[in-house]
Amino acid sequence: MLEVQDIKREVETLSHRLGKTQDYLDIPALSAKIQDLEQLAAQPNFWDNQTAAQTTLQELNDLKSHIQQYHQWKTSLEDTKAILELLELESDPGLLQEAETNVTQLSRELDRWELEQMLSGPYDAEGAVLTINAGAGGTDAQDWAEMLLRMYTRWAEDRGYQVHLSEISAGDEAGLKSATLEITGRYAYGYLKSEKGTHRLVRISPFNANGKRQTSFAGVEVMPILAQSVELEIPDKDLKIDTFRSGGKGGQNVNKVETGVRVEHVPTGIAVRCTEERSQQQNKEKALARLKAKLLIIAQEQRAQEIAQIRGDMVEAAWGNQIRNYVFHPYQMVKDLRTEVETSAITDVMNGELDPFIQAYLRQENQLVESGAV
Repeated sequence: MLEVQDIKREVETLSHRLGKTQDYLDIPALSAKIQDLEQLAAQPNFWDNQTAAQTTLQELNDLKSHIQQYHQWKTSLEDTKAILELLELESDPGLLQEAETNVTQLSRELDRWELEQMLSGPYDAEGAVLTINAGAGGTDAQDWAEMLLRMYTRWAEDRGYQVHLSEISAGDEAGLKSATLEITGRYAYGYLKSEKGTHRLVRISPFNANGKRQTSFAGVEVMPILAQSVELEIPDKDLKIDTFRSGGKGGQNVNKVETGVRVEHVPTGIAVRCTEERSQQQNKEKALARLKAKLLIIAQEQRAQEIAQIRGDMVEAAWGNQIRNYVFHPYQMVKDLRTEVETSAITDVMNGELDPFIQAYLRQENQLVESGAV
């Protein structure tokens, strides 16, 4: 348990951080904006354009939540200061514990809020489609892909996101060849975009009778789930659409008719496939939406890099391309090669403890933006 003087120092630090948060939010301007949007929402013709109306209401709710959150933080800090005054008069372990809990929780919430301010990309606030593909390494790589699927599922569920396994292709002997997760929730894409790339595993292979060490790879691709209001026209001549039998569970039509759809953008060679819906039309619509997301992200990133460099599905999941190493043997370590962040708590990482890696990447990218490097 912290001492009173330790908590006082924490309170001073939090007061400074909350002051910076207040300046950043500009509460008077925020309140004026809320009033303007409320007046707009009260107009008789507000719902004539439902898409615009929903966008306005979402912005209004976001602004209100910012002010509400700030006032909650301010109240918590004031309550903690009051507790410290009481502790100056009389020692009370219960009050001391309450004060420590308050500063710990407030610090964590400010950490998360400050991190979210770095998620300012046009699609950072959206949900995410995360695809895992087994790379070099045979059966071990397919097993590794399944391990990553579990890791990302746990990460998302621990953060309160909704997770849907929309597609999976089983491995030949074990694991999986590919899998796609739809992760729904605010800032899912903003956080997970840092995971795009090749992930390398080193371990004693459970599939090798001689117990030899094996290196295997899996590729991760991340795209946003776009709002319906986002528009991108793709000429029909640029699309190649194939259908196939989906296979697996999903209804009586799945194995009898060609409900699965693969859509390729011919100029770039980018392709997506969708099998999770019961009808071909539904799968086609979903595949086109995912293709649109890929093309928009590529257009956004193309300012700094060529398409061949940024396309997740163009990077070979093999030696020399990895963003992160996971070493199970002869020692235990997970190390991100971009930020140099590492940990020996490999079990925690595989159970979804990815935030230290994600946060370090976002802070690094933010520093590069502020310095003008990108």
